[in-house]
Order: sequence, then structure tokens, then C-alpha cells
Amino acid sequence: MASRPRTYQGWPLLAHSFRPFFLLAAIQAALSILVWLPAFYGEISLTSAFAPRDWHVHEMLYGFLPAVITGFLFTAIPNWTGRLPIQGTPLAGLVIVWLAGRIAVTLSAETGWLFALIVDAAFLALVVAAAAREIVAGKNWRNLPVVLMVTVLLAGNVAFHLEAHRAGSADYSIRLGISVVVLLLSLIGGRIIPSFTRNWLVKQNPGRLPVPFGRFDGIVIALSALTLLAWVISPLSVATGVAMALAGLFHLVRLARWAGDRTARERLLLILHIGYVFVPLGFLLHALAAFGVLPPSAGIHAWMAGAAGIMTLAVMTRASLGHTGQALTASPATHAIYAAIIVAALTRVCAAVAPWHGDALLHVAAFAWVVAYLGFAIAFGPLLLGLRFRALATVRPAAVAR
Repeated sequence: MASRPRTYQGWPLLAHSFRPFFLLAAIQAALSILVWLPAFYGEISLTSAFAPRDWHVHEMLYGFLPAVITGFLFTAIPNWTGRLPIQGTPLAGLVIVWLAGRIAVTLSAETGWLFALIVDAAFLALVVAAAAREIVAGKNWRNLPVVLMVTVLLAGNVAFHLEAHRAGSADYSIRLGISVVVLLLSLIGGRIIPSFTRNWLVKQNPGRLPVPFGRFDGIVIALSALTLLAWVISPLSVATGVAMALAGLFHLVRLARWAGDRTARERLLLILHIGYVFVPLGFLLHALAAFGVLPPSAGIHAWMAGAAGIMTLAVMTRASLGHTGQALTASPATHAIYAAIIVAALTRVCAAVAPWHGDALLHVAAFAWVVAYLGFAIAFGPLLLGLRFRALATVRPAAVAR
């Protein structure tokens, strides 16, 4: 599989899906927040048919994250199936459809909500169709649940447009989309975090090793799925609160089994463990919200700004290095990116927990988020654009496979 990108003769940016989608997702994540904060304070008006809050949520949940998921998915699928990666013209087509969706949603007050729905939903529909084709052709049934979750994310996006148009807001669709993201983080994180940690510890720091994905992990994910379904339907019920607390404790146990405390010397690994901390934190904060102790937004931002924001950056940096033959170690720029996203996550959660300091914390969180994602685009952009693309010809297969 590592030798196949060498035969590609086109624009390096289109050699692998992680290149355009990671770069564009990072830029969009930063720009969306730069627009959102002035819109939140009424300083600018949006041209979207969505209410300002719904536009913000949609572009992070159904715009930014699907781009990252696509970049990861179509980079991983060739390793899962042994089939050739999507590259060149088909990949360019996916990128164009994603960009068209962002424009259609942003201008939907002018073009109409139905047109925006069709253009926006087309991207995830194409992703699901292409991923399902590759999984089925490669008979890689083990990873079919990932495609099924992306299919639910597609359904959530369609429902978002419909609910926002008919009800004026998209509360159910927002919770559905967030639930899918949490489950994807739980599933994929539960595979790659202990695997990457084990590989590094065996070579660099022998001793206690993480427990690989097994029956316990399956139980935790199943419990999480049922809990999140209850949250989508009735987020503030007592039963949902109890289930949230139980799921949060199970995720903490799961995280403790991955030996994250032994990875402090390798920031590319440590950041994955830090990001996953926000998964159980989100469940526990939602449990407190169900009992009236905290606002629901605290748990939402623990999952989205924390778990999703940190873990996507962690995967983007690691994959960008590993799949272009670079050393798997964090540079000073990467350290700064990680520090900024952790600050963004913590301050955004604190802004919900301590609303009397909300304005100041919101500005700090927004600034740190923009620094993190624009920092990624600046630091990794040359690599993703292919300025070092020729180096692939001399990379050993093992270096790329990491």
C-alpha cells in the first residue's frame, strides 16, 4: 500500500484524501469561529437561512468534522481493504462538492433552504457511497460500522435542514450529530490510541502496555450508544442523567487501561489520551445537567471543543507526518498547536460552567481555537500541498504505514 502513492503523477494535493481535507477543514474551522463570535454578539449579520447559533453548530458539526472524517476514512480504507486510494479527479470532485456545500449553507438565505440541503447533503452521500463500495469490495466487514455511523451523520444533516426550516431551530438534529461524533471518537479512538501507544511503548518505554480493543470496549460503546439515544430523545430526564454518569465512569475505566500516563515523553501520543479525557468528561457533565447542576452546553462543548477538537488535531498532525514519510515526533510548532487547542477546550467548557466570566472566556477560547487550527494550516500546509512530495520516493514502506 505504501508504494502506491509513488505512481501518482498529478497534483500532490490530490494524491491522498488527507491532504486537501485536513488542510481545508483546518482553515474552515478557524474561519467559522472568526465569523461566529461577531455574529453571536450581533456585530455582523449572516446570509444563511439558519439562525446564527444553528449556522455555527452546523458548520462545525456537519461541515468541518465531515471533512476531517473523510480525510481520515479514505486514507485508512486502503489499509483496511488493500484497494487503491481515491485520488486525482474523483478526490477533486469530492473536495468541490464539500466546498459547494459550505457556500450553499452560507448563502442559503438567498438561494433557498432546499437548494442548500441538496448541495450540502450531496457530500456525505458521496462519501457513504464510496466508502461502502470500498468496504464491500474489500470484504472488510469489521469496519462496516464506521460507514454506518457516517450514514447516520448524513441522515442527521438532512434532518438538520428540515428541522431548522420547519421549527426554526434544529435541537434534535444537533444532538443526533453530536452523538454520532462521540461514538465515532469512542470507536476509532478505542482502536488507534491503545494501538499507537503499544507500538511506541514496546520500542521506547517497555513495561505496562495498554489493553487492546476487546469485549469490554464493545460493552462501553453499546452502553454509550443507548445513553446517547436517550439523550437525543430526552436530554434532561433523570434516567438519561443516571445513564450518562454510568457511561462516563465506564469511559474513565477504559481510558485508564490504555497506559496514557506512560506517554508523557511523546506528545503525539499524549495528546490523543488528553483528547479522549473529554469523552467521559462530557458524559459526566451531561449527568450533572440532567440533575440541574450545570447547563447542558458544558457537556456539549466538552465533547465538541474538547474531544472532537483535540482528537481531530491529534489525528491530523500524526497522519500528515506518518503518511508523508516524516518522523513521528512533535515539533515546537506542533507543541504550540496542541497547547492552543487544550486552552480552547478548557476555556470553552469553563465559559459554560461559569457564565459570569462568559464573555472573557469565550474570547480566549475563540482566539486559542483559531491559533490551533490556523497554526495547523500554516505549519502543515506546505507538507499537505506537496512541497516535500518527492521525498515519498525514498520512504521505506514501514515509515508510511506507521
